[in-house]
Amino acid sequence: MSLDLALYQPDIAQNTGSMLRLGACLGVAVHIIHPAGFPVSRQTLKRGGLDYVEHAEFHIHDSYEHFTQWRESAGRRLVLLTTKSSQSAYAVQYQDGDVLMVGRESAGVPDSVADGADLRVRIPMRQQMRSLNVAMAASLVLGEALRQTDLLQLLQ
Repeated sequence: MSLDLALYQPDIAQNTGSMLRLGACLGVAVHIIHPAGFPVSRQTLKRGGLDYVEHAEFHIHDSYEHFTQWRESAGRRLVLLTTKSSQSAYAVQYQDGDVLMVGRESAGVPDSVADGADLRVRIPMRQQMRSLNVAMAASLVLGEALRQTDLLQLLQ
């Protein structure tokens, strides 16, 4: 198994492209959960993902419900990155098979989605700061999860 990255109804094509590039470089599949705030195509993703989009493994889910069906049937744990958690992303134990999810740039995820997460984590930051860019947040936590699960060693 491996780690996956899920994007809940992404708003910004450039961020989605950047996360596809991240997935391509680190060997992590990316799940795009519709509806997105832009037409999802290789052309719209190219600005952020450059030619890395061609090397990315990504899956499109028509809805959060379809994504949840896939995840549950695969027996995968959902780890939500959220500013609404008090649990540090660096104080938890990640597992091989975890799916790390980031929310919409404009609104995060609805409470019903957050409630369905197996684990909710937050990146520690200065109190007066609201949040990081979603692609940066995904990079930080994905890097930590890959380190903890020894999956980074497979890339060398």
